[in-house]
Amino acid sequence: MRVVFFGTPAFAVPSLEALIRHGHQVAAVVTQPDRPHGRSRSTLVPPPVKTTALHYGLRVLQPERPIGDSFTASLREAGAELGVVVAYGHILRPELLAIPARGMINIHASLLPRWRGAAPVQAAILGGDPMTGVSVMQMEAGLDSGPVFLKQETPIGATETAGQLTTRLAALGAEALVDALDRIEQHGLVATPQDESRAAFAPKVSRETARVDWSRDALELSRHVRAFEPWPGAWTTTRGPELKLFSATATEGEGAAGTVLRTDHALLVACGRGALAIEEVQPAGKRRLAAADWLHGRPLAVGDRLG
Repeated sequence: MRVVFFGTPAFAVPSLEALIRHGHQVAAVVTQPDRPHGRSRSTLVPPPVKTTALHYGLRVLQPERPIGDSFTASLREAGAELGVVVAYGHILRPELLAIPARGMINIHASLLPRWRGAAPVQAAILGGDPMTGVSVMQMEAGLDSGPVFLKQETPIGATETAGQLTTRLAALGAEALVDALDRIEQHGLVATPQDESRAAFAPKVSRETARVDWSRDALELSRHVRAFEPWPGAWTTTRGPELKLFSATATEGEGAAGTVLRTDHALLVACGRGALAIEEVQPAGKRRLAAADWLHGRPLAVGDRLG
């Protein structure tokens, strides 16, 4: 099938490579512009999808926004039967969705209608969901509200972070994509409308979202730490700089919320219920390291308060 591919981050790369590997003709790849990186912000870095597309000799389009006569004309010239969208990063207008003869489909990292929106992986971990997965959806004007062609499920590991889960879902999404395209080509796959009464939304993650509220249950906070690894990192305040927290486990412990209970082999902090044992930390401006190594200099003492 002749397709146009929309995608930007590393999450989208397995899907693009799967299309190529299974013999689909990628007429064009639409991705976001190169962005400045580094402390000086002087070096432009291409998105992962662009790097992959150029490796395979594919045509790349990088509009600042997917609008305007020039971009629309380029998309029409590609002559694609179908559009495939995987974490592109922009909402596509209805007139754009209608350009490919078969419309556009999206690979979404949740079991729709649960966790529509920008951060479904983080939301699934925060919500304590035992299962998640990917959905192949027909795109329409609403936010992740289109009918679903197929879903593939996977359990969420007890200690799995958002970064680890995202990597697994990227591979699962690539498998689901080629399966859906095969079925569409052979039989014409029928999409099922979503149950609006079961819709849940996953808003965009911000740095403030990742701040630790020590009044919450320790089990909730262990999921909070996992949900924001690697970015932006769950964080709290101390007597000194802000501190990011990793590898945290809910355990027993009593004390006022945010109180340091132990500083020997791990950092143990009281929560609203129970306590959080933190094995890795990252002080502001420094590298990530074992909490025991950081605590060796005694930057915290039992009875200190965090947050």
